[in-house]
This record gives sequence, C-alpha cells and structure tokens, in this order.
Amino acid sequence: MVKAVFPGTFDPVTNGHIDMARRAANLFGELVVAVYDVPPKRLMFTLEERVDMLRRALEGVSNIEVRSYSGLTVHFAKRIGASVVVRGLRIGADFEYEREMALMNRRIGPDIEVVCLISSLENQYVSSSRVKEIAGLGGDIRAFVPRQVADAVRSKLKESAAE
Repeated sequence: MVKAVFPGTFDPVTNGHIDMARRAANLFGELVVAVYDVPPKRLMFTLEERVDMLRRALEGVSNIEVRSYSGLTVHFAKRIGASVVVRGLRIGADFEYEREMALMNRRIGPDIEVVCLISSLENQYVSSSRVKEIAGLGGDIRAFVPRQVADAVRSKLKESAAE
C-alpha cells in the first residue's frame, strides 16, 4: 500500500484542494494532507484553524489523515513512511514552479516521488490568495470554498475590521 503526502498551507482550504485530496485518496492507499505550519507568507488562519477546517472538509474519506508539519516536505514524507508527494497543477505557471521544486526534492530525497495532478476544470482558477482577495473586497466566496470555510473567512475579516 502506497502512502502519499499532499502538502500545502491551505489558507484557506478551497474546493480545489478538497477535490485534489479526494482524487489523490483514490489513487493511494493512504493520504496524509499535510498542513505546513509557518510558510513564508502572511496567513489569515492559525495552524490549528487550518487543520480543523481541512479535517471537517474531508471527514468521511477513510484513508485521509490531516496533520501539521514543519521543515522540508521530503523530510516529513520520509518521517511518516510516505513515498509520494502529491502536488496540484492549475495553470501553466504552476508547472514551472512544481518542476523546479520536484527536481530539488529529488536531489534532497531521491526515494520520494512527486506526482502532479491536474486540477479539475472548474477549479483551475481558484486559489486561496484569490479567495481571500475576493472576500476582503466584500465578494461572495461560497462557490470556491465549503460553507464552513466561507463562514470562517467572513468571521476573520470581521475580527480584523474590529481591531
């Protein structure tokens, strides 16, 4: 049984992330959706909030586990016994970024394979950054994220406005 890791910041988790995780879970015996703790970008949600949102969004998929991690993804994959890192490709620019990252990861962890899945057509333009931007400008994001995530984003924006 092959164990895979689907890493990301998931800030916030989108329908595209959920679709990718479910599709990857169909391909691998076990899938760990790995939430990176402190990425080099400004976050809307805490690590605990992001993990909780993912767990709720993916409950019912028996072979998915949601965990947080820090450090290099290939080191985390080795630590938990995964042999594959799953990455999603939405647009052409993603390919170049992911190609470079895959080559670097192969150098660091030659026993870890990278598998890239193409986003579903309806999610190719959806990104967490774009979702936060739309929400911040008062737009409706319910078509791009689960209902509870839309509620959480709205709540975070209200908190920020009150500060």
